[in-house]
Amino acid sequence: MSANQVDVTVIGSGPGGYVAAIRCAQLGLKTAIVEKDDRLGGTCLLRGCIPTKALLESAHLYDKMQKAKTWGIRADGVDVDFAGVQKYRGKVVTQNSKGVAFLMRKNRIEVHQGHGRLAGKGRVTVTAADGSVTELRTKHVILATGSVCKDLPFIEMDHRRTINSDDILEIDRIPERLIVMGAGAVGTEFASIYNSFGSKTTLVEFQEHILPIEDTDVSVELARVLGKRGIDVRTGTAIKTVDFTRDGVKVTMEKDGQSETLEADVLLVAVGRAPVTGDLGLDGTGVKLDDRGQVEVDDHLRTGEPNVWAIGDIIATPWLAHVASHEGVLVAEQIAGKKVHPFNYDHTPNCTYCDPEVASVGLTEREAKKRGYDVKTGVFPFSASGKARIMGEDAGFIKLVAETKYDQLLGAHIIGPKATELIAELAVALHLESTVEEIFHTIHPHPTLSEGVGEAAAAAFLGAPIHF
Repeated sequence: MSANQVDVTVIGSGPGGYVAAIRCAQLGLKTAIVEKDDRLGGTCLLRGCIPTKALLESAHLYDKMQKAKTWGIRADGVDVDFAGVQKYRGKVVTQNSKGVAFLMRKNRIEVHQGHGRLAGKGRVTVTAADGSVTELRTKHVILATGSVCKDLPFIEMDHRRTINSDDILEIDRIPERLIVMGAGAVGTEFASIYNSFGSKTTLVEFQEHILPIEDTDVSVELARVLGKRGIDVRTGTAIKTVDFTRDGVKVTMEKDGQSETLEADVLLVAVGRAPVTGDLGLDGTGVKLDDRGQVEVDDHLRTGEPNVWAIGDIIATPWLAHVASHEGVLVAEQIAGKKVHPFNYDHTPNCTYCDPEVASVGLTEREAKKRGYDVKTGVFPFSASGKARIMGEDAGFIKLVAETKYDQLLGAHIIGPKATELIAELAVALHLESTVEEIFHTIHPHPTLSEGVGEAAAAAFLGAPIHF
């Protein structure tokens, strides 16, 4: 066994772990990162955000090219080369993973390939694939081991006919019929992708609305638009049994006491994720897990074990890459002795990259009312946006939620073109405690989609937008 001495050891190289490592190194701390996968980047980069968005880009381009005549462009015979789509996805992932490896070298961060475990106070062991063990002597440990796809006990996963979100990235064909179980961000994105590619797609959600965490108006509008695209959206529906057929699956679902059976080539199970907290050497330490297997931390992300921190999908904060990255920075700066303030998780942007896109930040209208605010809203539809019409993507709207006493912005909700880009302005506004009047009086360039933000602010502040 060889031994190394470092200031900080990060276990996990996802967007929480590698960002934490970089910030530690920038602050002058000798840093090591441990990764059991053969590439750096974690689930987000290798099996999540990045490859999925690459597929969505291909799907969106295909949809656009099919309508090219709208813009006076001839594009006959446009078809999906699925092998080419997958090659593009793989290239994007490889480039990004190499980029993370470059950042490790640039910041002189030690990279240890293998399974990391706590091995006593100030010690981490790394077991490589060949069984060799390296011991790291370390002053601090940051646990950033992420999450994996969650399975359901009544569904047998054969990873061919019943698949998860990891599996669907690797399939070599476009299913003729696809059932997606779970209409959160992951399920909705894959339903959108494969509907564009030509699959007959059914999207099934147990709760009353798809994207259940979003504002109800947005969820209702998205269901309407996806339905117009040909996706069979089933809400308030429970999948009760799944049986294999020779060529696919037979799925029995129930709504309001009525059963129905559908057959498909593939069932995608997209019902959430589970934290990776097993086999980390936590026994005998002060690191405690809750009943969901998540690491318990205080508001500064400290575990019950001195100098052991936890971030990302293994703690009970929003399971999003950008949250994990910010948590990594927060921990690194504390380790370096900087004064920090915990950030407001209510200000976390949520993004779903289906077509049309959905993005939000802050409180929904229902949550604002639940918290006792006297609420006012302002809505501007993209159908009244000149830029959205130019793009041929005028479905959806921008909705702002504010309170009446001080005119303060409480939340923003967007469904429509480039929603995931537009939300950044409103995240800044929310962080700076802006009023809707201030947003209205901010000059937005013309013609842009962002004009709709000012129009929605006018609707909330003046009682009506200017251009609708």
